[in-house]
Amino acid sequence: MKFFVDTGDLNEIKDLAATGLLDGVTTNPSLIAKSGRNFIELIGEICEVVDGPVSAEVAATDYETMLAEGRYLAKIAPNVCVKVPLTVDGLKVCKQLSDAGTQVNVTLCFSPAQALLAAKAGATFISPFVGRLDDIGQDGLNLISDIVEIYAAYDHIKTEVLVASIRHPIHLIESAKMGAHVATMPPSVIRQLYSHPLTDKGLAAFVSDWAKTGQTILGNAKAAE
Repeated sequence: MKFFVDTGDLNEIKDLAATGLLDGVTTNPSLIAKSGRNFIELIGEICEVVDGPVSAEVAATDYETMLAEGRYLAKIAPNVCVKVPLTVDGLKVCKQLSDAGTQVNVTLCFSPAQALLAAKAGATFISPFVGRLDDIGQDGLNLISDIVEIYAAYDHIKTEVLVASIRHPIHLIESAKMGAHVATMPPSVIRQLYSHPLTDKGLAAFVSDWAKTGQTILGNAKAAE
């Protein structure tokens, strides 16, 4: 499963990219507004840090303007993935950009039917929102299961399921078990994946026992020289 980080914070992206665990980045207008940065400049800088897809979302909602914005964004860097909403006009733009060789992330997916439409329009990624469905009393993970099952039934569908609106590690793990291709998460959720009390307890014991020996590994190395 590929890990994308969902943020517009360049410092967070650099820090996570240094771990080698980051496969891509997703952004949206809300995250860009939160960063306070110039959108085009920020996307360009992110693309220099991350080799994988960097989702940059169009701001318009009509077909002509969305298409023009998408074409402009695609010129920023080869790894830009243009993000469009799952609307009729958005799918038309997806078809045009995909046919031209541009990666497209179709976002705001809340039903299996919508996901099937995005695949037929040639989307590189479909972004179903798990957490937002949970917020209104539905089980967002059921949506992931349905989309993965439908896509797997047709060899010609190449669209990858990019699980979005992930609120906690359980969303990630359950999506991975279902066979989702990608998960995009806030930095805080990615860092939660490291944590386990038994890891902390075991490390504390190792550190304590090592201290009792009075040795240092680098000290032994210098002595051997």
